[in-house]
Amino acid sequence: MNITQCYLCGHKKFHQREGSVRDNPELRIYECRECGLVFLSSFDHVADGFYEGSGMHADAPLDIASWIKETEKDDARRYEFIKPLLPGCSLLDFGCGTGNFLLKMTGDAALVHGVEPEKRLGTHFEEHGLTVFPGLADIPPDSKYDLITMFHVLEHLPDPIKTLIHIKRLIKKTGRLVIEVPNAADALLTLYNSVAFSRFTYWSCHLYLFNAQTLETLCSNAGFQVEYIQQVQRYPLSNHLYWLAKEAPGGHFHWNFLDSEKLNAEYAATLGRLGRCDTIVAGFSLAD
Repeated sequence: MNITQCYLCGHKKFHQREGSVRDNPELRIYECRECGLVFLSSFDHVADGFYEGSGMHADAPLDIASWIKETEKDDARRYEFIKPLLPGCSLLDFGCGTGNFLLKMTGDAALVHGVEPEKRLGTHFEEHGLTVFPGLADIPPDSKYDLITMFHVLEHLPDPIKTLIHIKRLIKKTGRLVIEVPNAADALLTLYNSVAFSRFTYWSCHLYLFNAQTLETLCSNAGFQVEYIQQVQRYPLSNHLYWLAKEAPGGHFHWNFLDSEKLNAEYAATLGRLGRCDTIVAGFSLAD
């Protein structure tokens, strides 16, 4: 079933963004003319059991070690970001992947739980002593958490407001929600207009892309109030230059001789002022 109106504001006029969905060329990428929400033309491919049955990874073997190595830098950054909140904290990471982030919390937080639908990870969680629920509905109804995190999850959900309302019931009155999503205003998409990067970043599991405004509106509609929204640049200048020159990822490995801590900090700060970083991190509390 094709999308006929914007999920966020109900507007029925959108324009098509340039680019194609790399693993499903029949899909189109739309942007609402009213609120700016970016979304796919249909969600029919994400049926019940899609994520539980490895829909994001298709038939690829489950290489947990490589998965952990791939996410280690982000897991460490996120850990340092929320570390001040951890003493005495009960934490739930929704969409915890391999649980590498959860393992970093163990010993700092009072209680650490995760939610991950990927069934093939069950044995891995048991081996590492992690409490991970397959879905929100599997969490005991009387559970309450001081902090719930969602890192690159919201853009995969067909009905994110419904999920956020469920999450709201799991947060203590003084609790917090931290969300990280790809930025729909990413410089490679909206400033440099990289066709190759567009083909790379638009895929069928990214049902939505949010900018700072649409993310705040979405969470407000679910009963949250924003405390902060930050621009975060995960990839350095070398990566962007490589995309523009070679039309391929991996520039931060192949051209890392271009990088320096000062240069990348200045570049990230400039993109942040423009609202064009590749990632948005936002914190929310329960609305009064």
